[in-house]
Amino acid sequence: MTDTDESVTGAAPAAFDDAQLRKAMHRVRTEVDKAVVGQAGTVTGLLVCLLARGHVLLEGVPGVAKTLVVRSFARALGLDTKRVQFTPDLMPGDVTGSLVYDARTGEFEFRQGPVFTNILLADEINRTPPKTQAALLEAMEERQVSADGESRDLPDPFLVAATQNPIEHEGTYSLPEAQLDRFLMKLVVGMPERDAEVTVLRLHAGGFSPRELTGVESAVTAEEIRAAQDAAARVEVTDEVLGYVVDLARATRQSPSVLLGASPRASTALLAAAKAWAWLNGSTAVTPDHVQTMLVPVWRHRLQLRPDAEMEGVSADAVLASVIQQTRVPI
Repeated sequence: MTDTDESVTGAAPAAFDDAQLRKAMHRVRTEVDKAVVGQAGTVTGLLVCLLARGHVLLEGVPGVAKTLVVRSFARALGLDTKRVQFTPDLMPGDVTGSLVYDARTGEFEFRQGPVFTNILLADEINRTPPKTQAALLEAMEERQVSADGESRDLPDPFLVAATQNPIEHEGTYSLPEAQLDRFLMKLVVGMPERDAEVTVLRLHAGGFSPRELTGVESAVTAEEIRAAQDAAARVEVTDEVLGYVVDLARATRQSPSVLLGASPRASTALLAAAKAWAWLNGSTAVTPDHVQTMLVPVWRHRLQLRPDAEMEGVSADAVLASVIQQTRVPI
């Protein structure tokens, strides 16, 4: 295969090995840490979603650096990124693009929307009506946009990172189940620890600007990202671990607190995340520990609790923790 062939197909150079690719992914984490303090779990979740070719929903109150994390992550990856502020008057075409009449040619031409990028930051996604939210469904699942009977492929890699505020409900629209299911993970971005918050203030006192991110540099290439994604997908999984994932899913469906448990799609999502997490940690095969680590962020937004359980203060995280404890782990 020639160099030209590789650039067309997106195949990774043979020189890339797992150790090199893993180091490149860890360099991304180091670069993001220059701008973001106290959100190591969120950054790790983003890396896992990228490796698993998934999308991520970031939930947290205002001011905990949700947007900054995504912008820093995109900069460290060296990928093209676009931000869309979701509002009640946002139309589907404002996200995906639309047909525009060209008076010079007398024909309609498709003008690409911001979704044609590598990393789309969908800020406050729950502030736009379901019709506009649904505009992302095809893009997130099929990696394409259809308009005027023609399908247009999105760039590769492609990741949607959406944010939402869990405490403000006025002027918001809850994400429908079909939309939530398109997100591989839901990461809860919490308040930083005291020492981390002091470090944040020290950075700002020293002149750090979250708008410029001049200190964050690109640590990886698009070819390395695609090669890392392929390597993560090749991680081995035994039949015992596959059965364990199915047993966990079936346990959620049988929980007395759950109205709608994990679906087969949720099981495949968990498997993809566990493989990415295993690869990132240098493992050649998925273990039950990898599955357990990924279970809560991958499934917490896919369970529908019974109304009486919600009124009693039961959370999806608590249900999943109980499921892990009660499901037999393969030897």
